[in-house]
Amino acid sequence: MKPANEWAEYFINTLLNVEQASVNTTRAYAQDLKQLQAFAGSFDAITSKEIREWSASLMRQGLSPRTVARKLAVVRSFYRFAQRQGWRSDNPAGRLLAPRFRPLLPRTLTMDEAHDLVESAQQTSGRLGLRNWALLEMLYGAGLRSQEAVSLNLGDVDMTTCFVRVQGKGGKERVVPFGRKAREALDNYMLNLRPNLVRSRTNALFVNYRGTRLTTRSVRRIVKIVLVRAALQRNVSPHWLRHSFATHMLMNGADLRVIQELLGHSLLRTTQLYTLISQEHIAQVYQNSHPRA
Repeated sequence: MKPANEWAEYFINTLLNVEQASVNTTRAYAQDLKQLQAFAGSFDAITSKEIREWSASLMRQGLSPRTVARKLAVVRSFYRFAQRQGWRSDNPAGRLLAPRFRPLLPRTLTMDEAHDLVESAQQTSGRLGLRNWALLEMLYGAGLRSQEAVSLNLGDVDMTTCFVRVQGKGGKERVVPFGRKAREALDNYMLNLRPNLVRSRTNALFVNYRGTRLTTRSVRRIVKIVLVRAALQRNVSPHWLRHSFATHMLMNGADLRVIQELLGHSLLRTTQLYTLISQEHIAQVYQNSHPRA
């Protein structure tokens, strides 16, 4: 059996290399486990009481219930892994209740704002406007994460059927459709701009002015540039476009299970957050429209 001081490292390496969790996720998990170890000692001897005391200490430090609940979920997952490895016979975090918190609703654009943002993209950064337009069309039109968009290769996009193959979180692959507007933008970009940017052989769909693959940092910068052009007074991140994609589809009658598949969510309850936004929208329309509201 592995020494207890090596458990966390083995767990993190498994998440990263086998489960293909993101670097940011595994870094956060490692930090959470390091905090627990500093508070309660060796992982092989930690008890439910000590984890409960650790949780209470985090609340006293001013951490939000949401953050504490996330940390407890990490510890619970870690000890499930330890049980499977035969390192522990019990899960000391298994029956601990997480602090209650109100679900954080995804932040979205209105349909008009999303339209203005995407339409403004082609007017930015001179000749790079064609790339920016195609990129935002895919973020909003296919509901892609930034990392998914910049990871796209030329062979992932089928311009005939208007489907794109996406590598999601944990290496999960999905195939999602994109619309005629996105196809028009991609056509313009791939015919009129991309060949002039690429100086060496690369399969990357979205490239920068040096001809190399875009990064997620570049995507954030592009969205900020387009925001100025669209005159939207909101601090919008690229992920807002993914949230807007799901919310606007739901508001227009799309089935929740279909949206789950398009977004690549493993759990339906993750997708169900968007129904809360839709309900808020319905309530607002009612208040604004009904004479006795």
